[in-house]
Amino acid sequence: MLSAKALVSSARHRLFQAGFATIAATGADRWLAPAARGRGVILTFHHVRPDAPPPGAYAPNRLLAITPPFLDRTLTALRARGFAIVPLSDLPRRLTETGEPFAVLTFDDGYRDNLEHAAPILRRHGAPWTLYVTHDYATGTGRLWWIELERAIRVLDRVRLPEAGLDLAAEDDAQKSAAFAQAYRLLRAGPEEVLRAATLRLCREAGIDAGGIAAELCLSPGELRDLTRDEAVTLAAHTLSHPMLAKHDAATARREIVEGRARLGALLGRVPEHFSYPVGDPGSAGAREFALARGAGYRTAVTTRPGHLFPEHAAHLHALPRVSVNGCFQTDAALRALLSGVPFLAWNRFRRLNVG
Repeated sequence: MLSAKALVSSARHRLFQAGFATIAATGADRWLAPAARGRGVILTFHHVRPDAPPPGAYAPNRLLAITPPFLDRTLTALRARGFAIVPLSDLPRRLTETGEPFAVLTFDDGYRDNLEHAAPILRRHGAPWTLYVTHDYATGTGRLWWIELERAIRVLDRVRLPEAGLDLAAEDDAQKSAAFAQAYRLLRAGPEEVLRAATLRLCREAGIDAGGIAAELCLSPGELRDLTRDEAVTLAAHTLSHPMLAKHDAATARREIVEGRARLGALLGRVPEHFSYPVGDPGSAGAREFALARGAGYRTAVTTRPGHLFPEHAAHLHALPRVSVNGCFQTDAALRALLSGVPFLAWNRFRRLNVG
């Protein structure tokens, strides 16, 4: 039986699907787009890989992965709707100009599947793209705690997290999905050091080498240096170790942002000019982090706060919103809605910049 949390998550998923379908069926993605989409949009991707799990399978991080065919459809849809796909460096200028809408393509964390599966499609479309690299993932020393949690629960039949007050059965896919949702929610709400200690302990209990996940999934320094020779690729910074910055003291946040830029520059042989806040929601990045990124010398910095770009964002280049291309909604209806800006119209009306 699904937990109350899993039922809420399932209901939310159906609500989003219904919303996208309604926007498509009514044509709102066409007739409201001129008011909703602003000057352009920054799209967020994580994984691009062909091994999409079937519906109902235990895959709690499926929202972070799209298939190569859906990436191809996304790029085709952008062109069909008149978007110019431009490099991130063009964004500040584009915000101050009129004309065709623009799209910037960004990929977070530095996953190897971006090179293996996304790059050939992007190259075929002639599309420039930005890869935000976490230094410690590239060197194989970082911790991808959400992957640790997923893999540990996949192995375990019971999930015990005394720090979160949880002792949950995880014997089948439904129970594992519910256990992940509860553990993720409660651990995310608390201190990050507690979260990381908990996922590490679960990995040890499950016999999983948490320390090897970054080297398995993420691009190495040599692979990244090879990418620097591709003029279509912008390599940008994503901190040293991928913390939720707002949960840490100012000295730690400054080190992650400032030292992260210098050390990634040394690794790549090129100092990054752009930055992405890990997780990027209001609980992970706010006014303090925006100021730190600006002071570190980055030209732009992006959040995961949802929304399209408007001319006013030219004055807030270190708090830019993005639109996530979500692996749970790989449909043409969802894509048309997201590119139209209509799902964000009410939010934009009351808080257009989304930078507070």
